[in-house]
Amino acid sequence: MAHLQNHPTVLRFRQERAIQSTEDFPRLAATTLRDLCLDSGADDVGFVSIDRAELDNQRAEILENFPWARSLISIVCRMNREPIRSPARSVANLEFHHTVDHADDAAHTIVTALEAQGVRAANPASGFPMEVERFPGKSWIISHKPVAVAAGLGQMGIHRNVIHPRFGNFILLGTIVTDAVISAEDKPIDYNPCLECKLCVAACPVGAISPSGDFDFAACFTHNYREFMGGFNDWVETLVSSNDAGEYYERTTASETASMWQSLSFGASYKAAYCIAVCPAGDDVIAPFLTNRAGFLKEVVKPLQDKVETIYVSTETTAAYVRRRFPHKHVKRVGSGIRFSSVEAFVKSLPRVFRPTAAEGVNAVYHLVFSGAEDYAATVSIGDGPDSRKRVTITEGCVGHADLRISADSRTWLGIVAGDRTPTWALVRRKLRLRGSLRLMKVFRACFAA
Repeated sequence: MAHLQNHPTVLRFRQERAIQSTEDFPRLAATTLRDLCLDSGADDVGFVSIDRAELDNQRAEILENFPWARSLISIVCRMNREPIRSPARSVANLEFHHTVDHADDAAHTIVTALEAQGVRAANPASGFPMEVERFPGKSWIISHKPVAVAAGLGQMGIHRNVIHPRFGNFILLGTIVTDAVISAEDKPIDYNPCLECKLCVAACPVGAISPSGDFDFAACFTHNYREFMGGFNDWVETLVSSNDAGEYYERTTASETASMWQSLSFGASYKAAYCIAVCPAGDDVIAPFLTNRAGFLKEVVKPLQDKVETIYVSTETTAAYVRRRFPHKHVKRVGSGIRFSSVEAFVKSLPRVFRPTAAEGVNAVYHLVFSGAEDYAATVSIGDGPDSRKRVTITEGCVGHADLRISADSRTWLGIVAGDRTPTWALVRRKLRLRGSLRLMKVFRACFAA
């Protein structure tokens, strides 16, 4: 270190620094940057400042991971439509996998080019890897969809996918973080390409999308993501808890085991994603739907509805929906595979797993008070939102009057959530105490069944 000042690398750095601008951050021309992104493989691109209001709920985490961030570059990579529409999900999953790799490659190329210009940049994965050690908490470090909407690349459809005005929902997204100030930002488009045709509602095999716009995350997560995260955990629990091969094959099938092997070997496969397959929105997509609607329904929607397949469910409500709506599909009850490491993580997950359909007619306030290994308290309110749809809000601490107060030993509660203990077992041992309307305990379990 004594000779550091005369090291060739240090001398070159100082020579280059002397001729650079005195500004402490780089600037990028939007038109030049756009051309770079398109030449790197993106099909569309938009730019957003880190200070934009649309990023308020994720700015802190972005800056935690990239403290130098000033701007976000949102890119769109188009998927081929017909593979996604195929009832053969191996074909659809190949397209998903190829396009997500392409999105990551495009983002990597952009980052490499910016770095060569002396601009700091990084690209979190379009999909995986994520910070899965946080699972079942939030594992992703940037939510690509809100960034894309803010950057003018589309609006969210009723099926919770971003719909690009030209490419429709047949897209995957990527985000590049940079320390540069970009000369021009993009704004959200002034209309929603979603047609509200409700074909996604009709095609979803688990009823996760309601006609009113509510979304049952747990139903979608349990089936479509069966070979990801929680579903994989549940399969492992089935494997290790079976006494022998005979018992294992009473609980699962050889084809399910082979399917897990395929996901482990070639990338996790989605079981459905039919909502994307049937969406007719977008300038490049809409023609068949408008010119021959009956033909579109026959060729695209009905084959997915008619497909004989196993549907994975974690609640009787979802099971009943599948039996009623798709009696030819086989229903299989499985666990969610979700095991929380803390009661705080459990409480913070509630808005994501909330099932609005189970909360019809419910307006209730719960106080959750945990003690023992972890002391934590929160107020959970279920009621009507501004749009008259059911919503859940979480407030730390016990606030106001509670219709039901749930007091529990924290470890016991996590055991109940994981299915290792029953509420009755906990009540008998006074590890769980209820004060208020006991009916609301059943309601609570139904609303957060995952």
